[in-house]
Amino acid sequence: MESIMLALLILSIGLFILSVFLKDPYKELREEMDQMSMQQIQEMYQIKKKLKVLEEELLVGEEPFIQQVPAESSAHSLVKREVHEIIKNQVMLLTRQGLSVEQIARQSSLSPDEVRTIQTEMKFRGHGYE
Repeated sequence: MESIMLALLILSIGLFILSVFLKDPYKELREEMDQMSMQQIQEMYQIKKKLKVLEEELLVGEEPFIQQVPAESSAHSLVKREVHEIIKNQVMLLTRQGLSVEQIARQSSLSPDEVRTIQTEMKFRGHGYE
C-alpha cells in the first residue's frame, strides 16, 4: 500500500512540474481575442469620429441661406427664413387661444405674413386650430 501511495505522490509531483513548464493552449486564443477586441474598439472610435464630422457638416449645411434682396423690393418679400418647429407650435397654440395675427406676430417675433404662412401650413398638416 505504501508503494502505491508513494508512486501516486511521485506521479502527482511530476505532473505538477510538467504543467508548470507546458505551454498554455488557450494563451494564443486569449491573445488573439484581445487583439481582435482592440481592433474593434479602434474601428468603432474611427467610425464615431467620422460620424461626428458628418453630423457637424450636416448642421452647417442646414443653416438657412440668407438671400441678398435688392433695395427696391418691398418689405414683405425680404429675407425668407426657416422658422423653427417650436415657434410654429407656439403660433398654433396662440391661434387656438383666439389671438389675432398681429398679437401672435408680436409674441413670437415674426412678421404677420410669416404667422399667416405658418397658420396655413398647420391647416394643411391637419392641425385645426378652431
